[in-house]
Amino acid sequence: MQELLVDVKENNKKIMLIENGKMTEKYEEENGKERIEGNIYIGIVENVLPGMQAAFVNIGKDKNTFIHIRDVIPKVSKETGNKNENFSEYNIKDYLKIGMPLLVQVKKDSTNKKGARISTHLSIPGRFSVLMPNEKFITISQKINDENERNRLKEIVKNNIPKGYGAIIRTSAENKNEDEIISDLKRIISKYENIQKEYNKELEKGKKINSKLLYKSEDIVQRLLTDLMDQDLYRIVTNDKDSYNMIDKKIKEECKDIKLELEDNIIDKYDLRKQLEELENRKIWLKCGGFITIDKTEALTAIDVNSGKYTGKKDLEQTIFTVNKEATIEIAKQLRLRDIGGIIIIDYIDMQNKESEEKIIELFKENLKKDRSKTQIMGFSKLNLLEMTRKHICSND
Repeated sequence: MQELLVDVKENNKKIMLIENGKMTEKYEEENGKERIEGNIYIGIVENVLPGMQAAFVNIGKDKNTFIHIRDVIPKVSKETGNKNENFSEYNIKDYLKIGMPLLVQVKKDSTNKKGARISTHLSIPGRFSVLMPNEKFITISQKINDENERNRLKEIVKNNIPKGYGAIIRTSAENKNEDEIISDLKRIISKYENIQKEYNKELEKGKKINSKLLYKSEDIVQRLLTDLMDQDLYRIVTNDKDSYNMIDKKIKEECKDIKLELEDNIIDKYDLRKQLEELENRKIWLKCGGFITIDKTEALTAIDVNSGKYTGKKDLEQTIFTVNKEATIEIAKQLRLRDIGGIIIIDYIDMQNKESEEKIIELFKENLKKDRSKTQIMGFSKLNLLEMTRKHICSND
């Protein structure tokens, strides 16, 4: 059973997902801090950089946003998008000109050092599907395993989506009836059509076009509600009246039977203070006596596995495997709990047996099934480092 807790203080908001009394996901944002990830704008191209195959685009913020050629050209692959394209075969100047208006979506918020990252590949999330305008692919969540169900869902979406649109069918669509899926699809198609109408109105102004916000994405709480309401979520608790009213409205709109309560002192009532403090620790101890350390850099997150106090009872290889096995389960848990995203490098204790490495990868994949975010394990490198990527659910970067 899942509970969602929304604790609002003067300076920040904590959102915590509780499963059977334990915190499994936690997100935090500063009150008043503007988040633009997911927003859709009319942007104006300010500068084109052929050497970088990129451009800077003004969307009306203090810093210009950045767009790369991969986010301009149409996606060529259902599985990898444009990741494997040879970008030297393209010329950004053939696609973008200074002063040109663009319909763009923010894919990554700005930081103190960099402007936001944008794309012309738009996505409009719904409860059961994500609409991909101007795409030709319909894909489905890998977490839906039943082949008959996959085929059923693909047929429903394929038969009810206009030509020239693509879609991602979400895990939450599994076993839902056709009418619910179609209704959700129509809702997000209507959202996009309204965005396109606004964009076309601005284009009719000719040279008077300015950057403009056309679509504001849901905030963290709204996004989590969309993701969780079709799972095992039975109660939501908040200490904030505005959050209560917003959540109440969304629950009623979606006709969901979820308890909503207004309470004070959420952190103490749910005995979460110790769990929150542990999230600040770099070192996490394992039951066997080993430990892992998590170090985040600007480019990637490095996780190191150490045998610590554990010496084992049998041979060295078995001792190493025991620590690595416990570490794998804990790492999968921490990735979700801390919402660690981007490139992740895991330095396991070296295993001589390739079979042990394969078992660790299989165990990792099994534990990552609990993670709602998209993950990809690349395998062990020549340096015996496990490489993987994970997509932030609610990025704070």
